[in-house]
Amino acid sequence: MNIGVDAAALGMANAVVGHSGDVNSGYWNPAGLVQLEDNQLALMHSSYFANIANYNYAAFAMPLDDRSAVGISVIRFGVDDILDTTQLIDEQGNVNYDNINLFSAADYGLTFSYSRRLPVPGLNYGVNAKVIRRVIGDFASSWGFGLDFGMQFHTDTGWFLGLMARDITTTFNSWAIDEEKLADIQNAIEGQNQEAPEGTELTLPKIQFGIAKFWEINYDYTVRAELDLIMRFEENNDIFSTSFVSINPAIGFEFGYTDLVFLRGGLGNFQNELQIDNSEQLTFQPSFGVGFKYNGIYLDYAFTDIGDQSAALYSNVFSLKLDFSIFR
Repeated sequence: MNIGVDAAALGMANAVVGHSGDVNSGYWNPAGLVQLEDNQLALMHSSYFANIANYNYAAFAMPLDDRSAVGISVIRFGVDDILDTTQLIDEQGNVNYDNINLFSAADYGLTFSYSRRLPVPGLNYGVNAKVIRRVIGDFASSWGFGLDFGMQFHTDTGWFLGLMARDITTTFNSWAIDEEKLADIQNAIEGQNQEAPEGTELTLPKIQFGIAKFWEINYDYTVRAELDLIMRFEENNDIFSTSFVSINPAIGFEFGYTDLVFLRGGLGNFQNELQIDNSEQLTFQPSFGVGFKYNGIYLDYAFTDIGDQSAALYSNVFSLKLDFSIFR
């Protein structure tokens, strides 16, 4: 749930909570859904770890009236066709390859979003209700629930402010472990797998604040830039870190031509990395993207670092967005 969605946003290093105003706002900032003028559908796919893991996303959003909108989205990150070799050696000590089965380890996130305009011009708010499902074959599974809250403020001069508070209730996942399968493998290797894992996972709240500016230059050219501050309530290697909160900036820009072609770039995940000589070096992760829009069809691509989610260096992300105004 932390990787991000939409190649356009990923190409801007995730610096989008201030100006996000389409179907993908259900993920980035649900307050932006009220900017929809018609129904929208979004799809995204990317692969990680040399195509071993697949990350897929789909979302739909629609305005209810001129003051409110709703959306729904689903995310799946999974590794499929994993070999289950726990029964490879039978009771007689023989290797039996017919006992090998396949299973999947997958995480699912289902989000319901609601957004509404407030009486103050330009001020909107939005909420997310999230259901988390995690499955590791027949070995274990979990259910989790959480809430997000977002706000946006837009001015007539092209300034955008956004605030996204994720997991404000401390999202939790409660695991159910198959005790029989655990017993089968607990003593397979001496000194390993002796205890059942923890049954509860907690996700701490995270706040992302963004400020963006939009410029229109000679009608044909547009520029959008945003600076976000991502705040985690823990001490880590972010560029600014204390025992109470760690802050990581993200900077993104988008250059558009005739509202048809878009070039995007960004810098994010600034880290104080510990070197082999115990010194610290400031590192960051760049991203790059392009987009095309034609009659309500948006096709976007991003070449982006997956960040601190894994040791993988880069990933190619593709996304498609369809505005239903094309059918009118």
